[in-house]
Amino acid sequence: MPFEPDYRNLVLAARNIEAPRLPLYEHQINVDFMETVLGRAFAPLGGGDAADLREFFRLYCGFYRDHGYDTVSFECCLGGLMPNSGRLGGHGLPPGITSRADLERYPWGEIEELYFRRNSPRFRALREIMPPGMKAVGGVGNGVFELAQDLVGFEELCFMLADDEELFRDLTGKIGAVMLAVWRRLLREFGDLFCVCRFGDDLGYKSATMFSYDTLRRYVFPHYKAVIAEVHAHGKPFLLHSCGNILGVMDDILATGIDAKHSNEDAIAPFFTWVERYGGRIGNFGGIDTDRLCRASEAEIREEAAAIAGQCAGHGGFAFGTGNSVPGYVPPENYLAMVEAIRELRGDRRT
Repeated sequence: MPFEPDYRNLVLAARNIEAPRLPLYEHQINVDFMETVLGRAFAPLGGGDAADLREFFRLYCGFYRDHGYDTVSFECCLGGLMPNSGRLGGHGLPPGITSRADLERYPWGEIEELYFRRNSPRFRALREIMPPGMKAVGGVGNGVFELAQDLVGFEELCFMLADDEELFRDLTGKIGAVMLAVWRRLLREFGDLFCVCRFGDDLGYKSATMFSYDTLRRYVFPHYKAVIAEVHAHGKPFLLHSCGNILGVMDDILATGIDAKHSNEDAIAPFFTWVERYGGRIGNFGGIDTDRLCRASEAEIREEAAAIAGQCAGHGGFAFGTGNSVPGYVPPENYLAMVEAIRELRGDRRT
């Protein structure tokens, strides 16, 4: 039969049930990359009026559908929207919060309204345009650790933890409370859009986590648990995207209630290692290391995609794609080779 999207395949994978049709999944496909493949510029439409937004999402969702995805990946991030933020990318900005006085005068109560004033038109346009059989994976982007870095900066956050742990605790508490409030409203107003909810919170380097295991247990993971409980209360599975070597805290992460996890880098552990270790407990999303996708040949990518998918079969629910995302510099022919290899395994026919 011709390919018809069915978001339930991705939901099964997230619930750690092997789907009848192996779903493709990407945390993000860069819009510049989509433009290159489609031969059409449409990114500016994403900042336009209602008609522009509908056209943006027609092309954005169409890319996913036409390349064999059952779902669309879409989230609107808190990072960058919060007042006086912007340090996550290492832009050399002075810290936004350095003291108890800074914390107390920060406009925490305004963030929810800021978020929905900016992003509700996007969610509404996506709802109008969503192709039949598809739903979105995403929601409110960024986790507690990333948002703390965005407000304070990583080095300054380290000093805060060492010099004034109570301030660090209260900062992460305020961030967690804002996250939960925004998630609650999103699920009330736009929960029908999403079949799987997620946020990304990159916790590690290649060798270990960026903060100690104990710090993450005390000040980060409890806020995961609160958001995940809210997602579960709306009947949806939760997917955590987290880059880095987090193997030392995976049991703690599993205890927060996640249903599935995404991100793999061969220098830390190939995708099958995650599947083999955790396939009995959670769904696993990932596949080919993004660096490998950039450097290997088309033939190698095809062979590796088929081999990894075959190796993972029978080890719980999983979805296939890159180990991270598809940035603009990925060779289009390699991306297409990966996708086509999986679609050939599935026996997809083109319309």
